Amino acid sequence: MANACNVPSRTIFTGDNLDILRGINSECVDLIYLDPPFNSNRTYAAPLDSEARGAEFDDVWTLDDMKEEWLDEIELRMPALFHLINGAKLAHGESMAGYLTFMSVRLLELHRVLKSTGSIYLHCDPTASHYLKTIMDALFGDNNFQNEITWKRTGSHGGARRWGPIHDVILFYTGPSRHRWNRTFQEYSPEYLETYYRYEDERGRYQLVSLTGAGTTMGHSGREWRGINPTDVGRHWAVPQKALQNAYSDRTDLDDLTTQEKLDLLDEAGLIYWPSQGRVPRQKRYEDEGEGVPIQDIITDISPVGAHAGERTEWKTQKPLALLERIVAASSNPGDLVLDPFCGCATACIAAEKLGRQWIGIDILPQAAEVLRDRARRELQIPLDDGDGSGWEDWTPFILTEPTRRTDLTLLHPLDIKSEKDLLYRSQMGRCIGCEYELPLHVLTIDHIVPRSRGGLDAVGNLQLLCHTCNAIKGNRTMEYLRTELRRREILTD
Repeated sequence: MANACNVPSRTIFTGDNLDILRGINSECVDLIYLDPPFNSNRTYAAPLDSEARGAEFDDVWTLDDMKEEWLDEIELRMPALFHLINGAKLAHGESMAGYLTFMSVRLLELHRVLKSTGSIYLHCDPTASHYLKTIMDALFGDNNFQNEITWKRTGSHGGARRWGPIHDVILFYTGPSRHRWNRTFQEYSPEYLETYYRYEDERGRYQLVSLTGAGTTMGHSGREWRGINPTDVGRHWAVPQKALQNAYSDRTDLDDLTTQEKLDLLDEAGLIYWPSQGRVPRQKRYEDEGEGVPIQDIITDISPVGAHAGERTEWKTQKPLALLERIVAASSNPGDLVLDPFCGCATACIAAEKLGRQWIGIDILPQAAEVLRDRARRELQIPLDDGDGSGWEDWTPFILTEPTRRTDLTLLHPLDIKSEKDLLYRSQMGRCIGCEYELPLHVLTIDHIVPRSRGGLDAVGNLQLLCHTCNAIKGNRTMEYLRTELRRREILTD
């Protein structure tokens, strides 16, 4: 069940996104876009004269990045990920294993905060896209994989003894419920127009489209019109309703007309082409009637951010606004919440704002907040409030450096949560009371021994600490059920 988000819209966090994600309520985000490090073995730094000045990060990974507490958490919450990381270590090396450990522990949290009707887009490149896809398959389910999108990010790229690397990969997954999807179109390319809109008259360019559909019918659409009976060739008349409505927008009786009467109106409007040879007429579909080409999983019509583009921030890994607008438009509705946990130059936040969505951004670098403010001024023409009353004070984003506290967890003493949890942690000697693994405090959550739905009380004697995995298995059931299930999974052996 979806929860209300405990973070206000237009919030940008600066800090470790893992800590911040752990403070966001479960199942409260509609769309996640992330453009994380790619394991490129490079260091990125913005020029000192840019609005991103001082921004720098290393995309270099070693075995030191496989933090023991992260691996423990991954093994408990999703054992398949743990084995995938070890497999990558054997197949590719310690650098890839360190990178995947960093990504997996964060993707676990992103999976938790995403609504069952939500979508997630993971932007990467071929360096690790194959490993990341197996991670995403394990987390979100291969049946919820929708697309591997290819974005042509640059022109020709030569010099090496191989095919020129010119594309990024975007992995698109959804939750298990029916997800948001808005049919989205891109403009026709000149080549497409030249190929398909080959005819022209005083009204403009047009293409010829069939006026019939496959199969026969018993109604008006299966009857003769002007000496032509589509039933003779196993077809029926298929009147283009949108073209008819556009041509006769002042008429309210179109639905009451027979198919033959509708075809007569189309002909009167000059929307039917009669060939000089042959008898079967066709529809004239003009260029200005087309919605464009439905978006495909190969994106070649969106260029990288140019050197003199108004949106350019000098953030080295910046992605074009048009790309994020396409993703946000396709997979969310106005008012939905968009989350970018590696927001960097704030492109996803700007796209969400332009399209009327709520948004939350997170980035490790403090410069991200200033870049967001500068872009909002420049690209959205929003005069942010500087304390002098000159701006839109109600738009000014929240800039936070500390995680928020989740409000979807029911705890005994809301005003003294930390001391309560510390006491339980010491009494359990740092172990999960279910699987008995020794774990860091932040991995454990407070649980009612006897669930409140079964009459359990909000009392100290009815509280314990469970790891995320044990808590999920137990749910609102008893400890006996949890221990039985842990033995069945061979996590407990006694």
